[in-house]
Amino acid sequence: MFQSLSQKLDKVLKKLRGQGVLTETNIAEALKEVRLALLEADVHFKIVKDFTERVREKAIGQEVLRSLTPGHQVVKVVWEELRELMGREQAGLRLASEPPTVIMMVGLQGAGKTTTCGKLARLFKQQGKRVLLVAADPRRPAAGDQLASLGADLDVPVYRAEPSNSASRVDASVTDVVRICTEGAARGREQGYDVVVLDTGGRLHIDDELMGELAEVKRAVQPQEVLLVADAMTGQDAISMAEQFDRRVGLTGLILTKVEGDARGGAVLSIRAVTGKPIKFLGVGEKLDALEVFHPDRMASRILGMGDVLSLIEKAQKTYSQEQAESIQKTLTSKTLTLEDFRAQIVQVNRMGSMEEVLGMLPGGQRFKDLAGGGVPDKEIKRVVAMIDSMTPRERRDHTVINGNRKKRIARGSGATVQDVNRLIKQYLAARKMMKALTAGGGRRQLAQMLGGR
Repeated sequence: MFQSLSQKLDKVLKKLRGQGVLTETNIAEALKEVRLALLEADVHFKIVKDFTERVREKAIGQEVLRSLTPGHQVVKVVWEELRELMGREQAGLRLASEPPTVIMMVGLQGAGKTTTCGKLARLFKQQGKRVLLVAADPRRPAAGDQLASLGADLDVPVYRAEPSNSASRVDASVTDVVRICTEGAARGREQGYDVVVLDTGGRLHIDDELMGELAEVKRAVQPQEVLLVADAMTGQDAISMAEQFDRRVGLTGLILTKVEGDARGGAVLSIRAVTGKPIKFLGVGEKLDALEVFHPDRMASRILGMGDVLSLIEKAQKTYSQEQAESIQKTLTSKTLTLEDFRAQIVQVNRMGSMEEVLGMLPGGQRFKDLAGGGVPDKEIKRVVAMIDSMTPRERRDHTVINGNRKKRIARGSGATVQDVNRLIKQYLAARKMMKALTAGGGRRQLAQMLGGR
């Protein structure tokens, strides 16, 4: 999501770090480029103006200008202001003093609200909580069917109730919706559930009927959380929508979806400053495990190319068993990474998320992507595996024996081209170089923590 912004900020800040002495003039020139990069990322212009002014005031302070490393101090200032912009601290969910905690999900159609309900249910279930999903959109049977399907996949019960006039679901009244939600919350309380998630109705656009209905549900059920599910791809429209939902219904937080796509990032950077409501989760894919807790400090580090090792550690610990982690650590630190090992690690790392995402969590991850020719796009994973599978055991153990004729045979056997095989070998060698850098010195200790730390 932030790839373009990260590249531009990295270029600007690298220039500042390379200057031994900073002046107000070169700081002002750098901030012009920062301002342009943020505007191109679809950040609200007023927020950009306030952000760059705060950075300027701190950057021209005597503490920074007289520092032995003024360029690095400016980077620190930018990181602090980015973190502040997105909320400073991670905002947790409000829990009820007595179960169940009721979470009311709101949003427009197409933002991924029902899928996000399933993702939350999975998250809570992993934490050992009993979850009840409530299909609270009787006008759209397909939404209830989708929620029921997700519930079946997760082994989580779904409460569904017909409108009073079941012959005409389209004409279901506000009273019907309120009744379904109150009955769902009551069932959760009576049957000892820890969390009840209400999947309320959406519309293609905001209207008075929708807002009135949601306000009535909130008044009747009194949920601990009212979370807006918004599509990050819509940029400034997502912010405008959040303002309207907050004004008419009252929000406690937001979940931004589709952030794994080519969204420019403006909504993530702007929405807290405009609405005053925290982002609590990010939807980073379509699968039910593709939900991340939002940490402003970690996101600021990602944007500035500093990586997000903590999130990577958490992903690794969820993905690998202790035995797998120890085996991978041994392989990666042995300095004899073969093509066979390379294949195995590509498949394993892909379980943690996209290559783009994983590399983005490594400090200097953008440089690793450049080193490997832009990284290994997810759509290429199967092709890479097929090419390695087409090699002989000797070729997998020793890439130096792969000559021109062998490359042609490997290409034919995997439905690839000789150029693809050459690219694979280049990526493999780049990965070996990357692993050597990562496991050198203190990096070996970090890798051990990432893979094996519990």
